[in-house]
Amino acid sequence: MTFQENDTISAIRSMVRDFAAQEMEQHILDWDERQHFPRELFSKMGELGLMGMLVPEHYGGTGLGYPEYVAAIEELAAVCGSIGLSMAAHNSLCTNHILTFGSEDQKQRYLPKLAVGEHVGAWGLTEAGTGSDAMRMRCTAVRDGDDYILNGTKNWITHGISGEVVVVLVRTGEPLDSRGISAFVVERGTPGFRGGKKENKLGMRSSETAELIFEDCRIPAANMLGKEGDGFIQAMKILDGGRISIAALSLGIGRGAYDAARKYALQREQFGQPIAHFQGIGFKLADMAVDLEASRGLIAKACHAKANGGDVTRFGAMAKYMASEACVRIATDADLKGIGQKRSAFGRFVAFRHWFYSKPVIFATQFLAMLIIPVKEGENIERALKRFKKKFDRTKTGRMLRARKEYVKPKTVRREAMKKAVYKNKKALMG
Repeated sequence: MTFQENDTISAIRSMVRDFAAQEMEQHILDWDERQHFPRELFSKMGELGLMGMLVPEHYGGTGLGYPEYVAAIEELAAVCGSIGLSMAAHNSLCTNHILTFGSEDQKQRYLPKLAVGEHVGAWGLTEAGTGSDAMRMRCTAVRDGDDYILNGTKNWITHGISGEVVVVLVRTGEPLDSRGISAFVVERGTPGFRGGKKENKLGMRSSETAELIFEDCRIPAANMLGKEGDGFIQAMKILDGGRISIAALSLGIGRGAYDAARKYALQREQFGQPIAHFQGIGFKLADMAVDLEASRGLIAKACHAKANGGDVTRFGAMAKYMASEACVRIATDADLKGIGQKRSAFGRFVAFRHWFYSKPVIFATQFLAMLIIPVKEGENIERALKRFKKKFDRTKTGRMLRARKEYVKPKTVRREAMKKAVYKNKKALMG
């Protein structure tokens, strides 16, 4: 195992970095604000070979390995996490599932278009009541002659509306039976299959997340990947590789925040020197750099395990955990207060561009106060925003706005209206 990047990886980094600068940087804020999934961008990425990095050349891919693949994700995510996420979901989940478990006929049929970006892939496992507890899924496939009939809904699926090819995991046996789940390929346009509600997300807004809805959707039995009942085992193996790609995504987002923080800290001066020379700022930047290198080392170890038959489950999970936690720490330390100026344009840039939960942060920066409100596990957006509002009400800015009568609590409005009504009634009774 070596930590020295070869010429191929260096060339890929340079290519992706140039592509991101030319095709993405000027659009990412607009895409995020409009929640626009830039489908045309992925066709261009396909021309560069980024949509089929793990696919062998005879199926139209580039035939590279995980070290090259995670380098490309990192470079995309350093500019836009949404695009890095969509690229990872397409490659690691949908495309890789067909590559790993599909028959030769299925590979010949689907991989060439997926590998060049002509088709974008989706992968459907999660349901409203079954995330990690996949064996309780309610979406079913019932055998009917040479076909299967699918019914049910998948939730929070990347490319749930725009994906032309979907690998979906459904129940073909009894609940809680690990051999009761099977995987199928479903093409967009199949009768009974449609995309549903698009999620209004707080972050990663340029990466489309939506429902998959199946209503008496009839598909040929030939669309099954592997054997009936193999779906759960297949999904667990696919997710092992997927964790490595999400670790790379986290590394890229964290590195983008670190690069912006370091650049700003070297440019802005106080007391005759760049603020990076002050220990308070220097320590933060040093901690960020250590987090990034530790994450990169674990990702490299996971890639080595993937290529050499090692314990991918263990090292992939470790890499994802380390890199994602580091990403949050780095993005938090790169905020307005952490770098030393509450109203800096830099702070808004980092919060908008790199923080996972961007909407509350953007709202706060409009009032010149940085409040980072992470969404808790299982917490919905409405509750998170209520917590945010309560915290904002206690800030100096909130008090200032209330004093100026630019910000009035609804309860206060109702209370004042009730007082006026009581006063009027008393006045009327007194004649």
